Amino acid sequence: MHEHGNITARLKRAHGHLGRTITMLDGGRDVLEVAQQMQAVIGALQKAKTALVHDHIEHHLEEATGPLPKKVREQIAQLAALAKYL
Repeated sequence: MHEHGNITARLKRAHGHLGRTITMLDGGRDVLEVAQQMQAVIGALQKAKTALVHDHIEHHLEEATGPLPKKVREQIAQLAALAKYL
């Protein structure tokens, strides 16, 4: 099975942000502060999702084609960077 340590770390970060958001809301913190913390949760989840999709594509590409040359890896990295704007 393929390891997803980086993605797990990102999800744990999102989990921490979410826990702080709930604590802030329950504690009656300013709405702007809570909204900013909620945005941190969304950002952390978005980054985790992006990393998961990119990792999956790269893993299965190499599985189908074998080890990829450095130039091809660089081209895939460029496509992955571009895909975050979709």
